[in-house]
Amino acid sequence: METVAVVLQQPETLTLSRIPLSPPTDRDVVVDMEWSGISTGTERLLWSGTMPTFPGMGYPLVPGYESVGRVTRVGAQAGGGLAVGDRVFVPGARCYGDIRGLFGGSASRVVVPADRVAKIDGTLDREAVLLALAATAYHVTRGDPAIQPDLVVGHGVLGRLIARIALAVGAPAPTVWEVDPERRSGADGYTVVDPEADPRRDYQRICDVSGAKGLLDTLIGRLAFGGEVVLAGFYTEPLSFTFPPAFMREARLRIAAEWKHPDLAGVMDLIDRSRLSLAGLITHAREASDAPEAYRTAFTDPACLKMIIDWRTCS
Repeated sequence: METVAVVLQQPETLTLSRIPLSPPTDRDVVVDMEWSGISTGTERLLWSGTMPTFPGMGYPLVPGYESVGRVTRVGAQAGGGLAVGDRVFVPGARCYGDIRGLFGGSASRVVVPADRVAKIDGTLDREAVLLALAATAYHVTRGDPAIQPDLVVGHGVLGRLIARIALAVGAPAPTVWEVDPERRSGADGYTVVDPEADPRRDYQRICDVSGAKGLLDTLIGRLAFGGEVVLAGFYTEPLSFTFPPAFMREARLRIAAEWKHPDLAGVMDLIDRSRLSLAGLITHAREASDAPEAYRTAFTDPACLKMIIDWRTCS
């Protein structure tokens, strides 16, 4: 089998290429993709060449971990009760031979272990590409109403989802900081403000999703005694803070890493109960044939919250 995939040949050199697929095993499913999302965090780092080195890192690579498609083949020993025609969420694949799958979801067809995908019902359409980000947002607090952030820094898609989840689980509405005036719109049930216009200095829990360097002193200065700063962005440069203000507040620092399957299950439960909506977060869409321009737009246009690739007409 073959697939048409987005291939980063090297930093800032992206092609749409036809490449062979690894043969499926009895534990695999074959999925024909409908849509895939472009991450402006992780994938931007791969595209720009600023991703810190980690095991398996290298070019050429197929990016993408926000993909949705239909099952077209089910292995004889594939679990999960999957059937041909099921719509599934695919958080990436490694099925491209010598081309690395980092994270491997941006392709017209993938071969993936059945236990890696999640079946989704008909209520979710292209918004299902947002499930990875929603699960990442859920992972910050694992859905516990008692520890939801009362300040979120950054009103991109991840920041919006963290705010929506806080409301979905019954916590008070958080404040959201956003320095870009164009991104302050779109709040639903919470307030978005310029940090300079916010006098509050008694936040119990601050969640930063900006990935910006040099913010820790500012955030610690806005904490109440015993407060916590959660780092949920991705930081490519060393972080530091001035110790005395943190000492005086007995501040706590926590890092929220990548989502796990229970986080995805928690998000799906909120969606199924109509507590959480993924609507209004996808702002741009392009056909697969326009993938190189789509990636550049996603990474350079501040008005682009979430870009998705439409694979349905790709052959």
